[in-house]
Amino acid sequence: MGEVELSVRIPVGEVVLDADVAVPRDARGVVLFAHGSGSGRHSPRNRYVAGELQRAGLATVLADLLTAEEERADAFTGHLRFDIGLLAARVGALADRLPGDDLTRGLPVGLFGASTGAAAALVAAATRPGVVRAVVSRGGRPDLAGNALRAVRQPTLLIVGERDPIVIDLNREAMESLTAHVRMEVVPHATHLFEEPGALETVARLARDWFVRHLQAMPPAP
Repeated sequence: MGEVELSVRIPVGEVVLDADVAVPRDARGVVLFAHGSGSGRHSPRNRYVAGELQRAGLATVLADLLTAEEERADAFTGHLRFDIGLLAARVGALADRLPGDDLTRGLPVGLFGASTGAAAALVAAATRPGVVRAVVSRGGRPDLAGNALRAVRQPTLLIVGERDPIVIDLNREAMESLTAHVRMEVVPHATHLFEEPGALETVARLARDWFVRHLQAMPPAP
């Protein structure tokens, strides 16, 4: 299969979500990005990470978890970006479609969550041990996943910036509830958005290595 890049519209429940899909030749897995805190599929940080994953042979799906109308409302209220239940339901619905989709059929699925999207990814993973194989959080709020953390069975990587102390503490608290294989990586000198020279490159490398390892080697959970 050759390389494919296209924009699609995916029906999820009562809404239709926009997504950008990229499938490299001989893809070995697919990673769905769960954006948060007002971010979407055009996030330059997530698109950079997605590009590195594609170069490693992983397909990527960058989807807007909110419709354009919802985005406009959220810009004023900020309520939807913290509606973890809503975001998790949409992440889960998208993940459920990937194994049977023509572009990603049969590929093991990973979730990459940023900010509040990390909590949504973990909640979705908790109820889909047979679909989702691995999770990566970038500057995420896994603590917002609450009791769902104890049900996560997938290997989980938490990436935080060294100069983001509040988020470091929140991730450490979440680790205490995670019973799955979990690791936290602290990126030196990085703040919350990983804007410092070399920081985002480190995030991409860590995520790439985690997904390449676990999407290939980990069998579906029972």
